[in-house]
Amino acid sequence: MNPLLSIRDLTVAFRNQGETFTALHGLSLDVARGRTLALVGESGSGKSVTAQAILRILPRTAAITGGRILFEDGAAQTDIAALPPDGRAMRALRGRSVAMIFQEPMTCLSPLHSIGDQVGEALRVHTGAGRREADARTREALARVGFPDPDRALRTYPFELSGGLRQRAMIAMALILKPALLVADEPTTALDVTTQAQILALLARLQDETGMSILLITHDLGVVANMAHDVAVLYRGRLVESGPRDVVMRKPGHAYLRALLHAVPRFDMAPGERLTPIRPADAVIPARAPAAAPAGPILRVEGISKSFTLRAGRLWDRPRVVRAVADVSLAIPAGTTLGLVGESGSGKTTVSKMVMRALKPDSGRILFDDGAGPRDVHGLADGDLFAYRRAVQFVFQDPYASLDPRMTVRQILTEPMEIHGIAATDRRARTRELMAMVGLDAGALSRYPHAFSGGQRQRIGIARALALEPRLLVLDEPVSALDVSVQAQILNLLKDLQGALGLSYLIVSHNLAVIDYMADAISVMCRGRIVEEAPRAALFRAPAHPYTRALLAAVPDPSLDHPLDFAAVSGDLSDPACWPEPYRLGPDEAGRMESVEPGHRVRLGPAQARRVA
Repeated sequence: MNPLLSIRDLTVAFRNQGETFTALHGLSLDVARGRTLALVGESGSGKSVTAQAILRILPRTAAITGGRILFEDGAAQTDIAALPPDGRAMRALRGRSVAMIFQEPMTCLSPLHSIGDQVGEALRVHTGAGRREADARTREALARVGFPDPDRALRTYPFELSGGLRQRAMIAMALILKPALLVADEPTTALDVTTQAQILALLARLQDETGMSILLITHDLGVVANMAHDVAVLYRGRLVESGPRDVVMRKPGHAYLRALLHAVPRFDMAPGERLTPIRPADAVIPARAPAAAPAGPILRVEGISKSFTLRAGRLWDRPRVVRAVADVSLAIPAGTTLGLVGESGSGKTTVSKMVMRALKPDSGRILFDDGAGPRDVHGLADGDLFAYRRAVQFVFQDPYASLDPRMTVRQILTEPMEIHGIAATDRRARTRELMAMVGLDAGALSRYPHAFSGGQRQRIGIARALALEPRLLVLDEPVSALDVSVQAQILNLLKDLQGALGLSYLIVSHNLAVIDYMADAISVMCRGRIVEEAPRAALFRAPAHPYTRALLAAVPDPSLDHPLDFAAVSGDLSDPACWPEPYRLGPDEAGRMESVEPGHRVRLGPAQARRVA
């Protein structure tokens, strides 16, 4: 049987200010009927350009300069590359026969139109359906992708939905006309691991029901191992390896694919084993005399809580109070890493903001000990507060948004030093030292952030955080926005910096594979509460809480011998009322933490709270 989509010798070039850059070099690949082809590679490899060429939505600076894109629509074969992008034939194909879902649903859905209007638009445009018919078909499509209340969703706007429901809405929009080919460009990268697993399960089910083909574009080899039938690997715009998934993943032939596989954090890594980045960075980290060690933890969080009052939608509605953090306690011994794990909305970032004094807790306290004894962070003032700001620094999730585009790297690194009164001569030497510490060339100090890759920008963010020689770094999802190969570089760098400088880390993440590689101890948060805490080895050896087990089950492993258990991540895993006994909690029940073994505690429901042997 002929493939549904056949790309032959496709070349795409970008032209900018008289210069030409070739993004795809003679690409050839096939998407078989009813199968999923995973297109794999790092950012800049040409994956998204391939998808844009298929849909003919390339940027104005780009053009198809050679090759064919053959699509079999019924009995006819169409060369998409030969069609005018805005012509009637291409518009008829786009949406009806070939559809696409994008990486970030919030930026791809209109904030001004309801979900019902946006999902039903393709139906009205391509079939001329009336409002009543469009709403009925939209309701069916939303139900098919798992919306809990399709009727209400028709009138809901994107900002009222979670990330997972926004992605489901985009899938419903793409599939309402039952296209033969779905192009999915990084459809789960922006989602929590549990939500990602649910979306992957949804795509697999819809493929079984409709027989559609999927071109899955991703850099996540765990997703590839669990979703693909066939794999094609791109490197700098060239196809370097392709074939059936089982053959390619078990016996990778190209060095690039082997390097990608070794760059991914895995649960079966040996003690002390390091990730192997594709491009090792030459970081030069000077040894620093150890600072005075505190007698106890460098940071202790004792029973902090935080609630927010949300404005009512209408004047006569009462404001709604949301409890973001409820009675959370943590401790970080000096020189160690605590991993704080949970889905979006679990309260992790709120805790980190209270540690940084960006938010004040409603109750409880946060104690920091720099060697002179523990002091209440939110009671500090004047010089003591200034010293705390220097000792505790933050590394942000998004390397693109966290750097001022109008400042050079030199200005970004020297700004905190200027604020804290470090002499100009010392600042110049320190900036060069910081660049070497994070593996960047000091000659790039005069460049602006836009001239760097995402991984390089994150290195600059880390260098800025280290400028004042802090004792504690708070890292909020520091690698979630990066390719797996760049993740390996950043995670190894953080480990090396900790070993050389004696740093302590509070690392916030939803990815337990990353936390497994980095942390000494782990606390798992759900709905504002700690539900389990343990040393890293104990938690991964014997997770006790059902929410922790669900998080572990949701991490896609690149090994074909450890497939995702989609059944384990179905349902509302973060609803305490749905947890089995003895862990179940009612709406206003806190339960209590009980010991499983020394250092390992789990939260039980109030009626069942007892010592778990």
